[in-house]
Amino acid sequence: MSLKLPKNSNEMQDWKWNNYEPFFEHLLNQEINSDNIESWMKYWSDFSEMIGEVGTDVYVSTTVDTTDEDAKKRFNTFLEDISEKASKKNQDLKKKLLGSGITPDNFEIPMKAIKSEVELFCEKNLPLMTKDSKLSKEYDAIIGAQTVDWEGEEITITQLSPVLLGTNREKREKAWRLAAERRLKDRDKINKIWQKILEVRIQIAKNAGYDNYRSWRWEYLQRFDYTPDDCLDFHSGIEKVIKPFVDQLINTRKEQLGLDVLKPWDLSVDTLNRAPLEPFEDASELEEKCHNIFKAVDEDLGNHFKIMREQKLLDLANRKGKAPGGYCTEYYHRRLPFIFMNAVGTHSDVQTMLHEGGHAFHVFESDKLPYSAQREVGMEFAEVASMSMELLAAPYITSENGGFYSSDEANRARIEHLEKVIMFWPYMAVVDGFQHWAYTNPEDAMNPENCDAEWTRLWKRFQTFDDLDSGEFKEVIATGWHNKLHIFHVPFYYVEYGMAQLGAIQVWGNALKNQKDAVEKYRYALSKGGNATLPELFQAAGAKFAFDENMLNYAINLIEGQIKELS
Repeated sequence: MSLKLPKNSNEMQDWKWNNYEPFFEHLLNQEINSDNIESWMKYWSDFSEMIGEVGTDVYVSTTVDTTDEDAKKRFNTFLEDISEKASKKNQDLKKKLLGSGITPDNFEIPMKAIKSEVELFCEKNLPLMTKDSKLSKEYDAIIGAQTVDWEGEEITITQLSPVLLGTNREKREKAWRLAAERRLKDRDKINKIWQKILEVRIQIAKNAGYDNYRSWRWEYLQRFDYTPDDCLDFHSGIEKVIKPFVDQLINTRKEQLGLDVLKPWDLSVDTLNRAPLEPFEDASELEEKCHNIFKAVDEDLGNHFKIMREQKLLDLANRKGKAPGGYCTEYYHRRLPFIFMNAVGTHSDVQTMLHEGGHAFHVFESDKLPYSAQREVGMEFAEVASMSMELLAAPYITSENGGFYSSDEANRARIEHLEKVIMFWPYMAVVDGFQHWAYTNPEDAMNPENCDAEWTRLWKRFQTFDDLDSGEFKEVIATGWHNKLHIFHVPFYYVEYGMAQLGAIQVWGNALKNQKDAVEKYRYALSKGGNATLPELFQAAGAKFAFDENMLNYAINLIEGQIKELS
C-alpha cells in the first residue's frame, strides 16, 4: 500500500473530508486477490480504527461536559462531515470485499455481519441517523442540567442517591419528592425530544423498506440468534419465574421495616435500619480499591487496569453538567478503553466500576485479533463480560483484599447486589416491552400520553409496589420511561442485559466450584472478541446461551442459595 497512513488519530483531529477521502479511494482502487488480502484488510482496519478513535474523542468530550458548546459543535461536525461520508465509502469497500469472493482467514462471522450491513444500507438514512444522534445529545443536555437545592447547596439529582439509602425516612421522602418534582419539570421537553426521535426512526425503517422500526433495528443489531417473539417469551418467563420471588423480597422488606405501606423512598434503605454503606470518599479511592480487587481476581486484569490509571482513561466522579449514567468506550486504534461514570460514594458506584471494568477488560483481551471487525462484539455477550466481573470480583471486595468492606459489610453488599440482580429482570421486561410496543405501534407512541399509559400498564404487570395506583405517584410512575437513557440513545439495547445476566450467573456458578478455572474460561471467551456466534461465545465462557424458564429457574435457585449462605 503506497499511500501511507497517519501514525495515529491525533494527526487527524482537524481533518476535513478531503483529508479522509484519498485513503478510501486508495483502497477502492486496489485489486483484491489472495496475495494482498491480508495487507488490504489491515490497511482498511487500521484506517477505520483511526476514524473511530476521532469519533470517540468527540463523543467523550460531549459527555464529560454537556455545557461545552465547542465540544457539541465538533461532535455534530464529525457526524455530518465525516461519519456520514465515511459510512458511504465503507459501504463501497464492503461491496468490494464481498465481490472479490475471498474470505480472509478466521473472518467468517464478521463476513456474515458485513453481508447483512450491505443489504441493510440505505444512503437516505445517513443524515437521519446523524439527526438521531444529535437528538439524543439534546436529551443528555436536559438530564445533565437537572439540579436541585439540597440543604442550601445546588446538587445533581444523582447526588441525592446517598440520602435515599439513609435511615432517616423523613429525609428520604423529601429527597425523593424533590427529585421527582425536578424531573417532571422537564416532562414537556423530553416528550418533544421523543416525538422527534420517533419520527426519525419511523422514517429510517420506511426508507429501508421495513414494515416497522423494530424489524429494521433487529437487522441493524444483527440479532441472528433470536427473534422478537423470543424476547416476548422471555418477558413471560420473567413474569412467571422471577416476579413471585420479587414479590417475596418486597413483602419481606415491608415486614422488616415495620411498614403497612411501602413508599417509593423505602425501596433502597437497608431493611435492618443499618446506616448506608460508605465504601469510599472520593473517586481516587474508588479507583485505587477497585484496582486492588481486579488484581485479586487476576493479575493480568489488574495490570490492564493499571494501564488505564496511568493513561488517565477514567472519569469517575459525578458533577454538574456531566452526562447521565456510565459507559465504557474504546479508543480503537490504540485499543484502549475509557470508563465514564457518576460516582457519589455508594455501593452502587462500586458495582458500576466493576461492571465497566469488565467491558474494559474485553478491549484488552481481544486486542490480538488483527481486524477491527473481528473485535465487534454483540451486546448480548459484551454484557456477559461486565456482569460476570461484578460477580467474579465479589469475593475480593473486603478490606483484607485491599477492597472496601469488613467481612460483615461485604456479605451485606453481596446480598444487596444479588437482590438487585433479581429485581432487575422485571424492570428490564418493562423497558424492553415498552420498546416493542412503541416501535410496532408508532402512531400511538407518537402521543406521549399513550407512552405514559403503556409504561404504567407494563409497570403493573411486572413490578410490585403498594402505591402504584395512588394519585400522588401516578405521574412519576407514568413518566418513568423518561429516565431510561437507553430508550433515547440506543433503541432496543436493554434486553441484552437480561440475557447477559443469565450468562454471568452461569460463569459465577462455575466460579463457586472453581474460581481459577472460571476466570480462565471468562478470559478465553473475551479473547475471541466477536469472532464467534453468541452460542459459541457463551460456551467458551462455560455457559449456555438460553433465556427460557429453565435457565431462569437455575438462576433464581443459585441466587437464593447464595443469599441464604451469606446471611
